[in-house]
Parts: sequence; C-alpha cells; structure tokens
Amino acid sequence: MDRPARNTPPLPAGRAAAAASRGVAASMLAAIGLVVGGLAVLGLAAVSPHAAAQTSTPAAANTARATFAGGCFWCVEADFDKVPGVLSTTSGYIGGRTPNPTYEQVSRNTTGHAEAVEIVFDPTKVSYETLLAKYWRSIDPTTVDRQFCDSGSPYRTAIFANDAAQLEAARRSLAELQRTKPFAEPIVTRIEQAGPFYPAEAYHQDYYLKNPVRYRYYRSSCGRDARLEALWGRP
Repeated sequence: MDRPARNTPPLPAGRAAAAASRGVAASMLAAIGLVVGGLAVLGLAAVSPHAAAQTSTPAAANTARATFAGGCFWCVEADFDKVPGVLSTTSGYIGGRTPNPTYEQVSRNTTGHAEAVEIVFDPTKVSYETLLAKYWRSIDPTTVDRQFCDSGSPYRTAIFANDAAQLEAARRSLAELQRTKPFAEPIVTRIEQAGPFYPAEAYHQDYYLKNPVRYRYYRSSCGRDARLEALWGRP
C-alpha cells in the first residue's frame, strides 16, 4: 500500500508481503495515483449512498464522539463506516507526546501516538455500548504493540474515553468480555482517558474508498479478517 516507509524491526513474512504495497514513500502517491486515479473514481462512484453519508461531515446537532485504536486506521475506519448511526470517521493519532505529529514521526515509534479513528455518531441511533461491542470484534485484543501484520507501538489497541460515562462503559464492557471471551489468551487492550486527537494526512482519510484495490490487497495480505474469524468466529 502507499504508506510511507517506516523504521521498524524486521517483520514476519506476512508483514513483509504487505509492506511491498503499504510501505511505499508518500511521494510515490502522486505518480501512482495517475494510474489508479480512474479506479478510485469508479470505486467512489460505486459506493452505496449509505457509505457516502458515513464519511460526510455530520450535520446533526445531537452527536457524540468515540475514539478507538485498533491497528491500521484504514481498516478501523472502513469497519465503522458500515455501522448505522455513525456519521463520520477520521483517521488520526492519539496518546502521544508530540503536538501535531506526522505519519513519518509516528511510524518511527518516537512520539508515543497510536493510529486511531475518531468516530462521530448519533447516540439516538447507535449507543456507545454498541460501538464498543463492534470495536472488540474488529480487533485482536490479545497482542501487545501489534495488530495482525503491523508491529510497533502505533499499532497497539486502546479505547480512549472522551468523558467519565465512556470510561465507565468501557470498563464494564471489558469486564464482561473477560467473562465471556471465546479464546483463552488474556486481553491486553488498554482503556485510557482521551487526550488530543490529531487528524492524519489527507491521503489516509477514506483510503478504502479512494484506493479500493490496494486497500483490499493490504487487508487480505495482512491477515486481518482471517485472524478475526479465528478469534471471534464468523461475523
């Protein structure tokens, strides 16, 4: 995929295969975009009205925010755009020390940020608890500083609560999952109070819509859905 190269330790074979697509320097996007631009336009044209509405700026006055880190934010964004009641999703960075970090800085594991998605939703149509249930089943909560083929602290899993009610709901959700989880491994996902959220660069936003072929290749090569099915069963 067309994500800038990152300085990380050697990766397993599955990650190395995905890196051929995902690890290209940001400057390559413009050149390759000339080739794939037609596909992107066609992909956007084929998007259902529901998906298009999900990524537009929310107009409803009664909205709330949820912030989840679940590995690659392209995938988290794609998963939550499908949830009725979600008004918009924004890929970005949270949980670090450096103000206004860039993707290159975050990927070097020096800023402390995690890749995350800020979700704006209508609480009259979908509850925060429903989003939490969706979140758990869209991640592997058993791995530290890793999600599927991506490794390093930017790929840790975490729930960032935006207020006291969300913090309590997240803790209840975790306690219930600890009791009912269908796997033996311990859950290592953290629950934290949200700090500043910094939107990622424009080329990361709605990546799965703008670059559907590359996105599908990355997601498949990374083994995300295969691992989720092994953990949680079929959706």
